[in-house]
Amino acid sequence: MNIKLAGIEFAHHHYDPRGDVLYLNTAGYDGSVPSPHADATIEGHGIEYDEDGRVIAMTLVNVKWLLERDGELKITWPEGHIAADQLAPVLTPAA
Repeated sequence: MNIKLAGIEFAHHHYDPRGDVLYLNTAGYDGSVPSPHADATIEGHGIEYDEDGRVIAMTLVNVKWLLERDGELKITWPEGHIAADQLAPVLTPAA
């Protein structure tokens, strides 16, 4: 399941329910080599960029809690909102 956020398509995802953290990677980036550039949003989410400044990974914190509280996840940069039903399938632990 791909997730599209602010026009960026993330092909890979992993949700850690213990930490309530969602890891998103674009196709072709597996995280085995650290990205050359990283930043954080005002909300505390992590963003990784490639050499050309394109977003290749995001680390979204307190995802489930924020979705339950606000009904969406606000990300200041890149600007975007995700409705709770869009992320619900990836927040369910694997059986």
